[in-house]
Amino acid sequence: MDILNKEELRRQIKEGKDISLDGILDDFKALLRETIQTATEVELDEHLGYEKHQKSDNSNYRNGTNKKTLKSKYGDVDVAIPRDREGSFEPQLVKKRETLLNGSEDLILSLYTKGMSVRDIQHHLDDLYGYQLSEQTISNITDTIIEKAKEWQNRPLEPIYPIIFMDATVLKIRVDRVVKNIAAYIMLGVTLEGKKEILGIWIGENETSKYWLSLLNELKNRGVDDVLIFAIDGLNGFNEAIEAVYSKAEIQRCIVHQIRSSLRYVSWKDRKAVAADL
Repeated sequence: MDILNKEELRRQIKEGKDISLDGILDDFKALLRETIQTATEVELDEHLGYEKHQKSDNSNYRNGTNKKTLKSKYGDVDVAIPRDREGSFEPQLVKKRETLLNGSEDLILSLYTKGMSVRDIQHHLDDLYGYQLSEQTISNITDTIIEKAKEWQNRPLEPIYPIIFMDATVLKIRVDRVVKNIAAYIMLGVTLEGKKEILGIWIGENETSKYWLSLLNELKNRGVDDVLIFAIDGLNGFNEAIEAVYSKAEIQRCIVHQIRSSLRYVSWKDRKAVAADL
């Protein structure tokens, strides 16, 4: 069945032939296979400097294909990747030794962030898409996003921030195989150019002045030498930590929270007008 040909599809429907979702998926996978193989053949043309069947003085030439099975969120896709005699060809669309298409990585990371365990993800892929990945492969994929998060959390910061806002939000996080509501503290800084920047996100622990002190020392170590104003929302022990690390900074209760708190004493009509301005 060729559902990618509109006229052919119409003809088959008129003749009463069965059009199944499995058949549509098979046609889509065939298109994906053809696209990948065509693209890699063009990549090889660029690498060699001449197209197939053209004459060339290049001592390197085409040398058959390597068959591989790619894992995708549409199921397994068998492809034949062209290769060269010298083995210097490095395809970019589907790299050497790569067997997992990017869409599958995104799917795995999405399932992981929703609280599914590695074993749950493994079974989910098998049940819905008909392919299996080892627990180690899934763990390797999730580890990449963890490394990127650590790199972002420890990146260097500006030496001066005119104002830094600190507030908490509640996130659902898997802890010991159980999803719990955990406080996450978000710090937003405004640079001298007026640009807003998330400086970091910290998962709540034992929120004492000692905890806040370690957090602010982390900022110091990342290059923040001076802060003019900290706008916070009554976090216990935070004032003392700020005075210890950034003694010249002013401390203000978060203005937005103060205004929102006062809105309960304002009429509903006026409250909507003020809230819209915020």
